[in-house]
Amino acid sequence: MKTFVPKFVWFDGKFVKDNEATVSVMSHAIHYGTSVFEGLRGYWGSKNLYIFRLYDHIKRFRNSGKVYSISLRFTDKQMSDAVIELCRKNNVRQACYIRPFYFVGRYGINLHVTENSPTHAAIVMFPFGDLFNKNGIRVGVSSWRRIHDISTPPLAKMGGNYLNSILATQECKRNGYDEALLLDHLGNISEAPGENIFIVRNGKLLTPPPSSSALEGITKDSVIKIASELGFETIEREIPRTEIYFADEAFLTGTAAEITPISSIDGKKIGDGRIGKITRQIQNVYSEIVMGKNKKYYHWITPVY
Repeated sequence: MKTFVPKFVWFDGKFVKDNEATVSVMSHAIHYGTSVFEGLRGYWGSKNLYIFRLYDHIKRFRNSGKVYSISLRFTDKQMSDAVIELCRKNNVRQACYIRPFYFVGRYGINLHVTENSPTHAAIVMFPFGDLFNKNGIRVGVSSWRRIHDISTPPLAKMGGNYLNSILATQECKRNGYDEALLLDHLGNISEAPGENIFIVRNGKLLTPPPSSSALEGITKDSVIKIASELGFETIEREIPRTEIYFADEAFLTGTAAEITPISSIDGKKIGDGRIGKITRQIQNVYSEIVMGKNKKYYHWITPVY
């Protein structure tokens, strides 16, 4: 299949070409990171493009901005409809990544952002395949700690928050790992730079809670529900760093990462170093759902055509 090249983006309520969606260099977001974003995936299922959990993403999208009093001046329906129509206008018929975002516009250097501060909203998209090797990746614990609610709210998907993730990613790449893992301010497992983490011990799934600075991931929520249907209990609790080395299996979850097995952490093999049986089962069911092959979860996918 020929790779599509997006012809349009959505900007402040209109479909325009990318080079027509311009903002001032005095935009507040450029200077201070006052931007809110979401990441969604579209999956081509041979006859249609399916957007995974569109409405849940848009709900979180708006909630993130509320934390910083940054206004999204479009309704949830307008944003959802814009995502769908943008896919249609770009004639997308293969896997893609969709990025809605809104940000504070021209506002000088005033730090007093309010609901009345000027904002812009946009949606871009592009072809997207696997982010990581689905057979397993090597993870290293970063020396950088995950941001915490006592300073910068980690539950809001803000552009500025991800400077923390960039530092951790740079460090892990320098050290020869595929991805980083951050600890919270107490030294417990938090999450990866852009993904939640699960470990499997004695047939049960363990994952850090929001109090460990772990994002309330939509893919994470999906995995918990899928695991329950498969008969596996998920316990959300603090996970000491040492415990992760005792894991039978471990994997990351996220819109971009999907379900990515971890083969080793800090050079220590997880299980036998290969994708675990429980991880494989969850991965297979997730794939069926996003491709529109599991009728039980049709409410999670939105057809475009």
